[in-house]
Amino acid sequence: MAGELTRRQMIGASAGVLGAGSLAIGEESKGDTVTEPERQIPVNTDADVIVCGGGPAGVAAAIAAARTGAKVRLFELHGCLGGVWTSGALSFVIDADKPGFNKELVTRLDKYDARANRGVKNYMYDVEAMKIVLEDLCKQLGIKTQLHTRAVGVLKDDSKRMTTLLTESKAGRQAWQAPVFIDATGDGDVGALAGCRWEVGRDKDCPCQPMSLMGFITADPEVLADYTNLKGSGKNKDRFREEIEKAGMEPTYGKPTLWHMEGPIAAVMLNHEYGIKPFDAEAISDATINARRELFEVARALNKLGGKWDGTRLIATAEQIGIRDGRRIRGRYFVTVDDVIKGARHQDAICRSTFSVDVHATSMENNRKSAYSNHGIKAKAFDIPLRALIAADVDGLMLAGRCISGDFLSHASYRVTGNSVAMGEAAGVTSALAARSKRMPHEVAYSELETELQRVRNLG
Repeated sequence: MAGELTRRQMIGASAGVLGAGSLAIGEESKGDTVTEPERQIPVNTDADVIVCGGGPAGVAAAIAAARTGAKVRLFELHGCLGGVWTSGALSFVIDADKPGFNKELVTRLDKYDARANRGVKNYMYDVEAMKIVLEDLCKQLGIKTQLHTRAVGVLKDDSKRMTTLLTESKAGRQAWQAPVFIDATGDGDVGALAGCRWEVGRDKDCPCQPMSLMGFITADPEVLADYTNLKGSGKNKDRFREEIEKAGMEPTYGKPTLWHMEGPIAAVMLNHEYGIKPFDAEAISDATINARRELFEVARALNKLGGKWDGTRLIATAEQIGIRDGRRIRGRYFVTVDDVIKGARHQDAICRSTFSVDVHATSMENNRKSAYSNHGIKAKAFDIPLRALIAADVDGLMLAGRCISGDFLSHASYRVTGNSVAMGEAAGVTSALAARSKRMPHEVAYSELETELQRVRNLG
């Protein structure tokens, strides 16, 4: 029948796709390395803006770009949109009292009765409802979303403009071209692949903020509500730690935290994995396994403690470990701790960060002294300028979320997800405007962005 492959053709086509990732061993092998044979990769060119990373920043960027009129492709590594909100099971939003999608998200979650407390700056939410809200909206806006897809390469032209993103997925290696790209991977994967300068941690030796794996436990609803951290005083965290210690365990995070939505289930954060670089796959794997074991053993210990904790179980862990400290790609402006201290204002401001400097202990020894610290810095509300979202070393590439351009201590303030959403919106609108007019992001006048960004933020 016309248009259908024969069985032999299907087998041959499948073999071609699956074999595309294999290497010719023998004459292609040279000592401790192998040479990958050259191959031709089909190129897709149907997008105006390509967003890599479907977390808070990436989803916001894709939505804003689509609402500005761009055709958008969105790639996400995990099996759902939302990033740390969903596959990371974070369960709470911080510093979200901002216009635009931050405000819209509250309204959309409330339609599902999916927030535990009704504040708009900091609130808990239902992880599964968050997935539905984000995925439904992207679908409604015509955003072409591809899950289970990782960025693995970047091609540039002679003028150092990014022209192509290479990805790997079940479909094999694919190539994607667009006028503008947005790195919203959290760890600056695209910027690093493109050869941009980047920093990580406090200095060249890292030490990075620790990673944490979120989990969900089931226990008596009244007990969970009693120990839930709502007002941020930390007293309930200390009380929860004392209960864990009574059970014979010392949590690696000295301020273990419960977030209780309703019923017998609560999200729990009680784990720190120290000294892990965000691009060390083996170390991240070990950290994830160790963290899951810790969550499991703490829940078991509480159950054995009995009394009000009788019946406590770990019922789920996040798909991905939470990474606080990834690559920070160098942009056309470098946000510093001086900006935080002085409350810097910028003419091209796209977001105002109001969160404190939040540095988690970088070792178990330091954790026993203080689980987190502001390093003596009294933060003032400060602007994040558009320039910090535009890559300095490669044209056609924007940044959104915690991988924007800044130092270790300023990053410890602006990294929270309410800010990431606002950054994503600005990157999405700027990219769409640039693509529409065949300009680079740095060529878009701030006055033009400001007008369109305000319009887009009022749409939700």
